[in-house]
Amino acid sequence: MTVRVAIAGAGGRMGQALIEATLGADDLALTGALDVAGSPAIGADAGAHLGRATGIRISADVDAVAPGCDVFIDFTRPAGTLVHLAACAQAGIAAVVGTTGFDADGKRQIAERAAAIPIVWAPNMSVGITVLAELVEEAARRLGPAFDIEILEMHHRHKVDAPSGTALRLGEAAAAGAGVALDAHAVYAREGVTGERKPGTIGFATLRGGDVVGDHMVIFAGAGERLELAHRATSRQNFAAGALRAARFVAQCRAGGRHGLFDMSDVLGFR
Repeated sequence: MTVRVAIAGAGGRMGQALIEATLGADDLALTGALDVAGSPAIGADAGAHLGRATGIRISADVDAVAPGCDVFIDFTRPAGTLVHLAACAQAGIAAVVGTTGFDADGKRQIAERAAAIPIVWAPNMSVGITVLAELVEEAARRLGPAFDIEILEMHHRHKVDAPSGTALRLGEAAAAGAGVALDAHAVYAREGVTGERKPGTIGFATLRGGDVVGDHMVIFAGAGERLELAHRATSRQNFAAGALRAARFVAQCRAGGRHGLFDMSDVLGFR
């Protein structure tokens, strides 16, 4: 079965990586490409950045694009993603969402849409990050409260949210392993005379600069020893490859009439 795919943010770096990966997959067909109104990419061929004519013109009309696909892939901004998911739910289209930075209301809306369509939502589609989250949870469980947990992340200068959605996902994994709620134990900033580190907290540090695709490290610091678990992304193609695995997963869910909210652990069969 060929899965028909539409991609949002087609004029951006991640959108272009997704288009390239989709065009290179034998079992996927690019049937739509979307970008924000006013983007210079509107009207261009979706394969222009590859020097390849696809016949798919980049549009700003999600209601025209969504009905022609089986799966809609979205790595854009929260406000746009929520509009796109509404169109997907209306058209009965499955969705893969890699957008980060949602507030509580945005997360609620995603869950509501998942009652009608299958959605894979993950802040990072990388296979390596998915495995890292599993390792972080297990390390926090085994090391216990004697080890302080700190999470360091770095991204390119254009990233607009902090900490990254991936860092927050790793924080949730650490909190689950420690048996605590992240909201009650997270420390997102330190400045001035902060006093001693409060036991049981999970600290976050954010770096921005250059063209860094994505670096994440979780540090477990104990007395006389330190365990560091890290992942470094050197290309967006690993995120694109993960997104296409997610697209195949939700396409099967849609074909089987299965709805719900899933993440990469579901896609990779970890649960």
